[in-house]
Amino acid sequence: MRPVAQLFDLTGRLALVTGSSRGLGRVLAEGLAQAGARVALHGRDREALEAARAQIAAATGTDPLVVRFDVTDAAAVREALAALVDAHGVPEILVNNAGIQRRAPFSEFSAEDWDEIVAANLSSAFHVSRALAPGMQERGSGKIVNVGSVQSVLARQTIAPYSATKGGLVMLTKGMAADLARHNVQVNAISPGYFATEMNQALVADEQFSAWVAQRTPAQRWGRVDELVGTLVWLCSDASSFVSGQNVLVDGGMTAVV
Repeated sequence: MRPVAQLFDLTGRLALVTGSSRGLGRVLAEGLAQAGARVALHGRDREALEAARAQIAAATGTDPLVVRFDVTDAAAVREALAALVDAHGVPEILVNNAGIQRRAPFSEFSAEDWDEIVAANLSSAFHVSRALAPGMQERGSGKIVNVGSVQSVLARQTIAPYSATKGGLVMLTKGMAADLARHNVQVNAISPGYFATEMNQALVADEQFSAWVAQRTPAQRWGRVDELVGTLVWLCSDASSFVSGQNVLVDGGMTAVV
């Protein structure tokens, strides 16, 4: 049996993390770099990407790559990832983290916002995964982790489309696993509960909402973004070589209680 420490070692593996110029994605990318991976950061804002690259380089002593493309544009995805593969090979790890949020009562939710949230949260994972999966299959190994949400299994007012996209992402995960596991490509989802991120700073600052989070979550607090890193490293490592099609909820116990 291999030493346990080796099972979690990502040294030398190229990991593309979409939406990693800031917030949760940047923290996840830094965690993979700490585990030894060479990270390819992704976003559309050049300045934000360069700032994230500098931060991760300083914190980990690694040299992250930077790639810019629109995850909702299938042609742009194909072109950018073909260039990445030509230069650096097929990534061993793909983390589909890019996403957006829109809030409105269901009867007032616009068609335009619906289309945008589906494109950013669900179609993007299809486009990026579809571009890289053939290379992973040919190599005979790969890890794909889709970042879902506690809203993949629970609903709240004003975010029905978001919940639909995250639920759809979990089912896309299962479908991808059904097709790719035979090629030694493991596909799983990691679904955070309520974490204090840049996307939801307004909610964190809302005393009433934060009190609700503490009351509703058995851990009685918001999650810290670094608390997702261990689960992500596990799902990206050889330690999870027989885990596929799963949705791992990292939620402080929220979905375990009523």
